[in-house]
Amino acid sequence: MGDGRWGGADRWRSAGRTVTRVIVVWAVSTLTMLLLAGLLPDFQLQSADGDSFTRTALTAATAAGAFGLLVALVWPLIVRALLLVPALLLGLLVFFLNGSLLLVALWLIPDGRGAAAPETAVVVAAVMSAVASATSTALAVRDDDAYRRRLYRLTGRTRPRDPGDTAEVVPGTVFLQLDGVGHHVLRGAVADGLMPTVARWLDAGHRLTPWRTDWSSQTGASQLGILHGSNHDVPAFRWYEKDTGRIMVSNRPASAVELQRRAVRRTGDGGLLTVDGASRGNLFSGGADQLALVLSMAARRGRRNRSRAGYFAYFSDPANAVRTAGSLVAECVREVYQSTRARLRRETPRVSRGGTYPFVRAFATVVERDVVVSAVMGDMLAGRTAVYADLVAYDEVAHHSGPHGRDTDQVLARLDRAIALIATVAEHAPRPYRIVLLSDHGQSPGETFESAYGLTLKELVRAGCGLPVPRRVRRTRRGHPRTESGGGSEARDAARDALRSALHRPVDESGETARELPARPSEPVVLASGNLGLVSFPDVPHRMTREEIDRRHPALLRTLAHHPGIGFVLVASAEHGSVVLARDGVEVPVAELTDDGPLAVFGRGAARAVRRTDGFPHVADIMVNSMYDPATGTVHAFEEQIGSHGGLGGEQSHAFLLSPPDLSPPVGEGEELVGAERVHRVLRRWLRESSGPQVPLGQVGQVGQVGQVGQPGQLGQMEISPSTSASESLLPVEDPVAQDKNH
Repeated sequence: MGDGRWGGADRWRSAGRTVTRVIVVWAVSTLTMLLLAGLLPDFQLQSADGDSFTRTALTAATAAGAFGLLVALVWPLIVRALLLVPALLLGLLVFFLNGSLLLVALWLIPDGRGAAAPETAVVVAAVMSAVASATSTALAVRDDDAYRRRLYRLTGRTRPRDPGDTAEVVPGTVFLQLDGVGHHVLRGAVADGLMPTVARWLDAGHRLTPWRTDWSSQTGASQLGILHGSNHDVPAFRWYEKDTGRIMVSNRPASAVELQRRAVRRTGDGGLLTVDGASRGNLFSGGADQLALVLSMAARRGRRNRSRAGYFAYFSDPANAVRTAGSLVAECVREVYQSTRARLRRETPRVSRGGTYPFVRAFATVVERDVVVSAVMGDMLAGRTAVYADLVAYDEVAHHSGPHGRDTDQVLARLDRAIALIATVAEHAPRPYRIVLLSDHGQSPGETFESAYGLTLKELVRAGCGLPVPRRVRRTRRGHPRTESGGGSEARDAARDALRSALHRPVDESGETARELPARPSEPVVLASGNLGLVSFPDVPHRMTREEIDRRHPALLRTLAHHPGIGFVLVASAEHGSVVLARDGVEVPVAELTDDGPLAVFGRGAARAVRRTDGFPHVADIMVNSMYDPATGTVHAFEEQIGSHGGLGGEQSHAFLLSPPDLSPPVGEGEELVGAERVHRVLRRWLRESSGPQVPLGQVGQVGQVGQVGQPGQLGQMEISPSTSASESLLPVEDPVAQDKNH
């Protein structure tokens, strides 16, 4: 750097530039406040008797200065205190908090010259914050010191990285998960010009590789397998566990942390991101130390819970807060307009999009996107080795608007802009970055099961068990179930016949009325995961066999297997191990299952996926997969979703992996990439290619050190994955996980 005299001169010049920038921002803010006072009738900077222009300008300068100080000193404290507030509510409060600070600033003006209506204060504060931020950023463009300070603030560092820490710079890797964007959807978006950034990458030689999900084609199973190398015993998005008596739901913190714990125990490894990694917006941490919006860390207790700190890092800048809050309001308006348009045009299929959904959509497509993208940029500017981030916008919108159409096209275009922004920031990072795009599953369109047949899966199961059902379900025997799925009269008649059989008292082969055992069994637990349904009998401690179910509920399996809205049923069998049941009396033992026969319509790999899930300890007593129409690509979700995923059938099972050409091919020529666990191994290999070899887990004890060795970016340094016990010590909850009550 030179001697101390030059260092002192640099500090004085830096201080001078900082003072100049503060003065200019103050002046611009004062002019902005004067302009707003002239435009807005409910905003005044004068006494009741009127003031001279000079006096009014001084009042504006005082108010602008007070507001600037409050924003700089008080705003970060407010945001940190509000980390306990739900994230969606935090986003909605941003406008009002900023307006409150302005009212306080006006209250500090002597002689009561400053006043504003509360709603006007919100507008004034938003404009003031945006103008001040834009001015400060513009002045700092050519100020290297200011630029570096901003980078340190973004990255959470208090001092610059010592150049001596990095002997040789090697590339870092950023994995961007586009949640729910299937292989077919990505190719269509590129062809239609919606994603020009992705199109340029493909033209430059990036590899687009499709990969096939497991039977449970949803984020919980896929992301657990990708980040932690195992999604064993994850049969669906939600399922009932007989040994603990709890319902597991992948997007509940208590369930997510338990799933992560199980994966760590099974693999003996902390995860994909254990060495200098960052996890952003994910269900699971991947073993990363740097966390933001990670669900499995949300259950952490005490000071180690840093997952929500991502909100603080982003919203501590009031300009970010105002910009995101403005976009959130715009997204809510956009959703109301789009849902109203769909309703007026009588578009089908269609589901309800009222209530809080506009705010939920706005949070997923705006707040979470902005926070995650900002965190990823900060990670790159900090030079971290591996970053994995999930952008959930498309998945959320596609569930309610369908996976194809104008609504999702707009989301895809905005996702491409976010990717372009991240790629631009990567060019200014202290190390080169390889950006890998991937998805966890796709989405299949289709009318809901209830809309098509007039009853839910739970109601159909209850009818098959001889349990009470609503009157509207009983009327279905005489009327026609509502259907727009193109099934025709044959499908309607079959649905009516299946329900009629279930609602009548079942008769066994001897002609006598069948007797249910026990006399008062507990009601079945029926859960839905997209177009995959799970039926469990909680009073039976083991997985029930077909024979046991037939003795207790003779009509149930027949009712399910023969229903035209159901593709096939998986159930254990005392005679055959397990069997797949389908329409027309088709029965195939799982051991003999192939991609032909009852699973032929679901495509290649369906038999393998079913056979694997059948071996899970917590597979349900009855696994139900909806029908799939290959001509239209539609399924019937057992939830209120017209774009769904979770089972077999169509685009939901076909995700993608887009990698730069300098990474090795994901699979060999002619091979298929199947299952999230294999995707994990591919990503592991790519990290080793960038950062050198890893010590096998068995050698950790010999080395005598767990965690990082050396600094990230040192070629040839060995990365050591934590042992099982060490990895579990990083998990947030040491006590037994409580049962999820909200399911």
